[in-house]
Amino acid sequence: MNLLQDVITYVRRIIKSPSNTDISDILIIDYINRFYLMDMDARMQLFDFKTKYQFQTEPGVDQYNMPLYNFQSQTDGSPTAQNIGFYPVYQGFIGPAFINGVQVSFQTERNLFFRNFPNVVQQSNVVGTGNGTAGPYTLQFTVAPGLNSVPLNPPVNYLLRGHVDITGIIATGSNIDPFFGTTLSNDGALSPTVNIPSTSIYPAVYFTSIDANGNSIVVQDSGQFLQTTGPTVNHANYGLLMEPGPAPFGYSVLSGGYSLTSNTINYLTGVANVTFPAIIPSGAQINGQCFFFQSGLPRAVLFNNNVITLRSPPDRQYLVELDAYLSPSAFFNTEGSIPFGYMAEYIARGAARKILSDTGDVEQFMFYEPLFREQENLVWKRSQRQFTATRTQTIYSQGGGQGNLGYNSFSGVNSS
Repeated sequence: MNLLQDVITYVRRIIKSPSNTDISDILIIDYINRFYLMDMDARMQLFDFKTKYQFQTEPGVDQYNMPLYNFQSQTDGSPTAQNIGFYPVYQGFIGPAFINGVQVSFQTERNLFFRNFPNVVQQSNVVGTGNGTAGPYTLQFTVAPGLNSVPLNPPVNYLLRGHVDITGIIATGSNIDPFFGTTLSNDGALSPTVNIPSTSIYPAVYFTSIDANGNSIVVQDSGQFLQTTGPTVNHANYGLLMEPGPAPFGYSVLSGGYSLTSNTINYLTGVANVTFPAIIPSGAQINGQCFFFQSGLPRAVLFNNNVITLRSPPDRQYLVELDAYLSPSAFFNTEGSIPFGYMAEYIARGAARKILSDTGDVEQFMFYEPLFREQENLVWKRSQRQFTATRTQTIYSQGGGQGNLGYNSFSGVNSS
């Protein structure tokens, strides 16, 4: 039984176009995908798509993007094949959240999260002095350890890293997160890409000074990391420094290239090697700003802007688990393209509804609209039965045991 072909056939019956010459299967599949991917999850949250998202943290990394589906393409060899670019694997995350099996606080509002875990800027540390040139300068954050050139597991305290959100990852055209530089420089290292929108970059390290005319000079990390060639090696602790600029693509590559000893910040040691975009006058102070945290076991999760933020930043690998709603994958021409057969007629009516709307067939649209609503209610009824199978918890119905009096409570007190 090929459910996708059944859906296509049923769409043709509704729109009264049995011939492939009137409207091709490829175009119908495009309408099916658009309804399945863009409309259905917004119209209702199905219990069948409720799942668990889990991942292992990386030592020293406090921000994690929602994962993206890889680029998908039609496989039948048609010259008009339909393509679907990167899009989020999940519709969103909800509580509860668990880290190493213990429930932790889960927030979606930045003000509530950072009220308890403020990003206090280590402000105006003098990290160097101008010598009448643009550089290169070797700069050192005094709050960082400075001696741990070899990564440890767990690492000691460290600087927080710049971050690129999923919109920025999509803009690179490569589903690699975190992102490593892609433009080969003269010294054999890969430098940052300037195709990431400025609005998708969240720096965490800044170096500032002034030029001879009193103009501000700013260099900051870009959320991208160093990759060297020959052989290719990813250096996850080395952030690539850039000059900021106006949106949408204002970040500029610094002169002097990118390598382990040029235009990078080592987040473990706090040592940076920088060539500024302008001359720093002799004696002028070079200041550094950063976010510095003591790493440890995370006990709070923030989900905002499709980014998961952990506090405290993890000092080693921890298992993070969140409830989530899965985004349905693309249809395309596969026998197993519909995970749940009971939705086949609903998807067919939804796709046909979009076709009738686009072609302006108002009479047919209005005739079939009640039937579409009926199918939607039937599909939703299955989820309703599951959602209502569990009693809504109150302070009188939860019983005793772990977690009863708040996060991570092991009191065992019986609420009755």
